[in-house]
Amino acid sequence: MKLIKSTLLIVFTCLISLHSFSQTDDIDEDKLSLNSGTIDSQFEFVIRRSNKYQDYKVVKKNWLYTLKAHTLDSLNAVHKDLLETQAVVKNQNQEILDLKESLSNTQMDLDKTNTEKDNMALFGLQMGKANYNVLMWSIIGILIAFLAFFIYKFNNSNAVTKEAKQNLAEIEEEFEEHRRSALEREQKVRRQLQDELNRQKKG
Repeated sequence: MKLIKSTLLIVFTCLISLHSFSQTDDIDEDKLSLNSGTIDSQFEFVIRRSNKYQDYKVVKKNWLYTLKAHTLDSLNAVHKDLLETQAVVKNQNQEILDLKESLSNTQMDLDKTNTEKDNMALFGLQMGKANYNVLMWSIIGILIAFLAFFIYKFNNSNAVTKEAKQNLAEIEEEFEEHRRSALEREQKVRRQLQDELNRQKKG
C-alpha cells in the first residue's frame, strides 16, 4: 500500500506544469520520450502511453520511478541555481561595499588636497592643481563606472534570485496541493474498496 501511495504522490507531484499542457497537446506523439525533453513532455508521454481502467490510468512502475528521478533532478537543479545565485549576490554586495569605501576615501583625499597649495607633489612629481584635479576626478569616474556596473550586475542577480525563489515556492505549493489531492483520492478509493468488500461479505 505504501508503494501505491508513493507512486500516486509522484504522479501528482509531476503535474506541476499544468499551465503548459496546452502546448504539449500539439506535440507529435512519436516525438515524446520518457528519457528526453521537458518534464511536461515526459508526463505527456506517460499519460498518452498509459493504459486506461475505468476512470483511472494504469502506469508502469518503472515509468513512475523514472519520472520521480527526473523531477528530483529538476528540483535539485533549481536549488543549485538558487545557491549559486545567492553566492554571486553575496560576493557582489561585498564588492559594492569595497567600491563605496574606496570612493569615499578618494573623495576625502580630494577634498583635502583642494585646501593645499596650487602646486603639490604626487609620486615625487610636482603637479598643478588643475592637472591634479583632472587626475583625481578621472579615478573617481572610473570607480563610479565600476560601481554602476556592479550595481547593475547585483540588480540582475537579485532579480534572478527572486524569480528562482518564486518558482521554487510555486513548485512546492503545487507539490503540496497535489499531495493532498492524491491522499484524498487514495482515501476515497480505499473507502470504495472497503464498501465493496463489505457488500460481497454480506452477499
